Amino acid sequence: MSRQKILGQPTRDAYGDALAELGKENPAIVVVDADVSGSTKSRAFAKAFPDRFYNVGIAEANLIGIAAGLASSGKIPFASSFAAFLVCKTYDQLRMSVANPRLNVKFCGSHSGISLGQDGASQMAIEDLALTCSLPGMTVLVPSDGLSTKALVKAAAAHDGPVYIRTSRPKSPVIYQPGESFTIGKAKQLQVGTDATIIACGLLTWEALAAADLCAAKGMSVRVIDMHTVKPLDEAAIIAAARETGAIVTAEEHLLDGGLGSRVAQVVTRNKPVPIEFIGLNDTYAESGLPEELFERYKLTSPHIAAAVERAVKRK
Repeated sequence: MSRQKILGQPTRDAYGDALAELGKENPAIVVVDADVSGSTKSRAFAKAFPDRFYNVGIAEANLIGIAAGLASSGKIPFASSFAAFLVCKTYDQLRMSVANPRLNVKFCGSHSGISLGQDGASQMAIEDLALTCSLPGMTVLVPSDGLSTKALVKAAAAHDGPVYIRTSRPKSPVIYQPGESFTIGKAKQLQVGTDATIIACGLLTWEALAAADLCAAKGMSVRVIDMHTVKPLDEAAIIAAARETGAIVTAEEHLLDGGLGSRVAQVVTRNKPVPIEFIGLNDTYAESGLPEELFERYKLTSPHIAAAVERAVKRK
């Protein structure tokens, strides 16, 4: 069975729409951007609420400091830039200005992963999940489509503490329908299964569903979990998957070191050791190319995930 891919709104666009909606609901919401609001889509908020929008220019360290100051003054700042610039260039500011005092700042890193495409390795954030998850008290969210992005952005606004939200450049396949609810720290089980579980996040969530279909054609029953909250993990969902299916595959558009797979493995080894296979970037930066070409080159597509499921099941 071949799953039909229906492309919907890019998650970065959904982020911009959610910000504009939040601005109407809460006057404490302010937005800070590093001169890329047209790309991060925070421009929607700027147009609606120009007096609550601050463009600090191409100065990401200052972006973090200003957002921290706004949070210290009782505002709820959303700070946006390309994920590679927002996280990789400003780690010390994130660490000392926000995470250490646990300020109520929300960050959105757009153009994450290798699906950025033709702009190349210098702008591809493939380390951002590892870096942000390493910060004490930081919540890390990776929505998979437009609807989940809007819901999780609103959940982030209501959450007390620093939050990092990872969004993507290309259109995202539609996974959720209107009315779906999301809770920070609570994974979404998208498909039941008994032979293995795929735990995915972001754009690889749809690839995980397609991989489960490929496995079904071979007689394997595969559970699929959207782990939209990478920190804090839904440990109960992971432990249940290990106990009930006996094999796990993780899938992420990120380096294997320090990302979703590493975090899931920590939970599994502490609670219920089972065979695990990992889909992600294996200790390499990516080349420039079309997103679909890059996903295939670096083995992030559904056939590669399905092959990983077969390997994990054979190891049971």
